[in-house]
Amino acid sequence: MRFKTLFFSVLFISTAIFSQQSEQQTKPEDTSLKGQFDKIYRISTTYQVYKVIDKEKFLKLKSNVLDSLQDAKNLILEKENLLKTERENIKKTKETLAKTKTDLEVSNLKENSISLFGIQLSKVTYNLVLWSIIVISLLALFYFIFKFSRSNVLTKQAQNNLIDVEQEFENHRKKSIEREQKLRRELQDEINKHRNS
Repeated sequence: MRFKTLFFSVLFISTAIFSQQSEQQTKPEDTSLKGQFDKIYRISTTYQVYKVIDKEKFLKLKSNVLDSLQDAKNLILEKENLLKTERENIKKTKETLAKTKTDLEVSNLKENSISLFGIQLSKVTYNLVLWSIIVISLLALFYFIFKFSRSNVLTKQAQNNLIDVEQEFENHRKKSIEREQKLRRELQDEINKHRNS
């Protein structure tokens, strides 16, 4: 019976060991730093209350840790360079945005204003000035047309009066000539009478 018990015990222990080994073989090994520390702790031996670590495994763990740290430093450096590049891009974008805003304000100012004799005027002011000039010009035109037509009427009246005066003068001149001639004749007749007498 002891033999059977011993046989079943050995069979049970070998099955348990075999199953643990097959689990370890089928389960992929964790290569992270935590996994490597756990593995080295598991496989280290115990001396009194201390854990004893194999020197080769410690050096390999050290190498892996240093490689991981170097990879992390490289990744950090790469991220810092990328961050620096993005900051520069953001700065350039902000400068471009500020320049675009300035250009937009200048364009809006130009669009909403008109240059008149080198002075920038808003469109409202320009329209007000323009329509004031047009209204004043029209009023001046109507005034001059009125003055011209009135002057034209006065000029025609003056011409008609001149023609009338000229005709009266001509008639007066003719009458004067006739009177003068008549007087001359009478004078001549009187002279002739006095000569003959």
